Amino acid sequence: MKVAKLFGDHGPELTAFPDPARDIAPGESQARRAVLAGGCFWCTEAVFVPLDGVTGVTSGYIGGAASTANYEAVCSGTTGHAEAIAVDFDPDVISYGQLLKVFFAVAHDPTQLNRQGGDRGTQYRSAIFPADDAQRQVAEAYVAQLTAAKAFDSPIVTTVEPLGTFYPAEAYHQNFAARNPAQPYVAAVALPKVAKLEAYFGEKLKK
Repeated sequence: MKVAKLFGDHGPELTAFPDPARDIAPGESQARRAVLAGGCFWCTEAVFVPLDGVTGVTSGYIGGAASTANYEAVCSGTTGHAEAIAVDFDPDVISYGQLLKVFFAVAHDPTQLNRQGGDRGTQYRSAIFPADDAQRQVAEAYVAQLTAAKAFDSPIVTTVEPLGTFYPAEAYHQNFAARNPAQPYVAAVALPKVAKLEAYFGEKLKK
């Protein structure tokens, strides 16, 4: 029996979703943060919080100026920011490459250009913001690997962008899904992703 595809007809079959062929071993990089953008940060944050080795997740904005790094401005789609998360992690427990695997397989749909579902605009783009050259090389190699493996039926549109400054979002956005599980958007979009995480990456979750 085939596992249902996460993103509909064009999504990955998670039973065969590949591990990164290139990764960062403990001690090869001093970076302990991964900055990722994949649509609404309420949803991506919810996916990474349960992972073993993740020590904190912060929702925020990246790719634009400090003066417009606020929710109202970013939602206009004119500031250059992306809604993003900063994932702090222990590389002795979970690798950068494994975080990227979850990012591509569960956290969002990397084939949607400047949108995720009904959320549209460059602020919802799929992007990776490496902290150093080692992370950049792993990110670029994994995008190429998934493309060659035809992990998705549509082309991957994820960009690898300079890190720049990450601006934490307003306090009410932090840990939003966990604090508001009955909120309609959370229930419809975030919680199904968490369920997929639990189903396919149960061995990677905090005990």
